[in-house]
Amino acid sequence: MSLRLAFMGSPEFAVPTLEAIIAAGHEVVCVYSQPPRPAGRGKELRPTAVHLVAERHGIPVRTPVNFKAEEDRAAFAALGLDVAVVVAYGLLLPKAILDAPRLGCFNLHGSILPRWRGAAPIHRAVMAGDEVAGVQVMKMDVGLDTGPVMLTATTPVTEDDTMGDIHDRLRVAGAALMVEGLARLEAGTAALVEQAAEGVTYAAKVSPEEARIDWKLPARVVAARIRGMSPFPGAWFEHEGQRIKVLHARVDDGAGEPGTVLDDALKIACGEGTVRLTRLQRAGKGLVTADDFQRGKAIARGQKLT
Repeated sequence: MSLRLAFMGSPEFAVPTLEAIIAAGHEVVCVYSQPPRPAGRGKELRPTAVHLVAERHGIPVRTPVNFKAEEDRAAFAALGLDVAVVVAYGLLLPKAILDAPRLGCFNLHGSILPRWRGAAPIHRAVMAGDEVAGVQVMKMDVGLDTGPVMLTATTPVTEDDTMGDIHDRLRVAGAALMVEGLARLEAGTAALVEQAAEGVTYAAKVSPEEARIDWKLPARVVAARIRGMSPFPGAWFEHEGQRIKVLHARVDDGAGEPGTVLDDALKIACGEGTVRLTRLQRAGKGLVTADDFQRGKAIARGQKLT
């Protein structure tokens, strides 16, 4: 026996869950994804990662801009679904869509709710210095990530972990979690727990202004923000008119005027303490270690970074 479902997702984070659901034998009758958008130098329309996987499996794909049109709502209801699975889809679903499947819509969300509701939970968890991140299966309601939770998986966040590291671990853990959740729904054993009223935080998208490194902040904050924006959008500073991204940094000892380069291995003074930059990228170049970066056009000790 299997569930009849629609999968709603867009980026790479959602791909392992779609693949795992297909492998588990559920009937994925339709995939919903964000419309193809211009990408690359040629600005050709590029389907989402989920769209491409669905096509490879021969699953029909729909790409509505939203669900305001009655025909889009009717087409979804006509699928006769047991359940809809939503993973980083990119659209808020109206009540008519949430209520259409027999068992409801279940979302895989990349945080431990109610902390980090919203669009960029993994970024925000690492940027805030959280020691634990997680992924949860929750039943969706009309609020922003406010529904009751069925299952949770967690992973520690170390001082070496970037957002990309946590993202990759959670997308794999989340795929197994959603398959387990569907098995419980099928068996009628799913238990839902309401979210706590305390500890609510929101994970807004990272703005371009946030990506510029502020050396006046404490070192632990600077390092966490750098790792929380790695690999995307990439924290950066400017040196000799060129933007340089920093993809990894560690807290170090020492002190100095914020932004000052304290040695030849890119130890930088912050408002409190220092950070050591470990992975960097010049505009138009590849990602390199600090040692390789300094073998090129080095940033000398005593210089001030803006």
